[in-house]
Amino acid sequence: MAVHATVAVLGGGQLGRMLGLAGIPLGLRFRFLDPSADAPAGAVGHLVIAALGEEAALEEVVAGADVVTYEWEGVPADAARFLASRVPVHPGARSLEVSQDRLVEKQAFRAVGIATPEFAPVDSREELNAAIEGVGLPAVLKTRRGGYDGKGQRVLRSADDVDPAWHSLGAAPLVLEAFVPFDREVSVVAVRAMDGTVACWPVVENLHSDGILRVTRAPAPRLDSALQERAEEYARKLLEELDHVGVLAIEFFDVGGDLLANEFAPRVHNSGHWTIEGAATSQFENHLRAVLGWRLGPTVARGESVMVNCIGRLPDRAAVAAVPAAHLHDYGKSPRAGRKLGHVTLTSDVPDLDARAEQVLGLM
Repeated sequence: MAVHATVAVLGGGQLGRMLGLAGIPLGLRFRFLDPSADAPAGAVGHLVIAALGEEAALEEVVAGADVVTYEWEGVPADAARFLASRVPVHPGARSLEVSQDRLVEKQAFRAVGIATPEFAPVDSREELNAAIEGVGLPAVLKTRRGGYDGKGQRVLRSADDVDPAWHSLGAAPLVLEAFVPFDREVSVVAVRAMDGTVACWPVVENLHSDGILRVTRAPAPRLDSALQERAEEYARKLLEELDHVGVLAIEFFDVGGDLLANEFAPRVHNSGHWTIEGAATSQFENHLRAVLGWRLGPTVARGESVMVNCIGRLPDRAAVAAVPAAHLHDYGKSPRAGRKLGHVTLTSDVPDLDARAEQVLGLM
């Protein structure tokens, strides 16, 4: 491998940008493929502007690269397979394929012993009726493919909700999932090296609103060793089943201390952004270490952290700077309702972490 290795990244969003920011101090160089000329990652590496599945562009972005990775699970699995004969691709195409179909994803969870809410496939109005009989109401009807941050799904609380939901979503293959009365939403971010070594960061607690992650607390309040060990066991099983190299995140419902898997992301994850300031090694650096075949760094938390997403607009920079131990990350994206424009991480370098988090939330 060259002294200054080149990493090709499929996708040029904020996750690609943060991969670049983590890798530049390590002497790495980056190329990104993204359809948008304004992709945030263009600030930290060469940007090839084209569709993620365009073969000529794929060949251009990986020319001379030492490894290919991706920062979005929407990357076509065929693109990963196309490149795999030319240059190492980590994680592999199977991680993409499984994560891109909610039914296949849940079947994969169950196959390795990871508990999930009850679910059933839905390909017709008749199958929806049968699924409701089996799963019961309330339930959540979701498109199997596509959809993120709460898109592509409808909650069915009673029989009156069924027809509107079917008319809204029924043109695509669907899955019906039982509505879980969870205590909280948590996630674990894990990383697997080429030699099979697995490391996990502490389980975190996530607060969502309108389907979008708003706040992450790390480690999760009231986190006991049993819950951490179970989350790590689940992450290890999935990583090994997929032969996944790199970072992967699993989102869970915490139901009385039992974990039910909701979904996974085969990439660095929003609920792991706190690791930049709050852990011995960030998820971004460890992802790069993994895909390059390097030894993983320690994942221990440096005290407590709170990560606040900036949705739709950024807070005043000077106001954030006035909050002790607050770290603003501006993704360089134009404002738009519901869009993740940045995040602020608060660390426990000084007391009153919760009060400072509320102060930052007030600036939003």
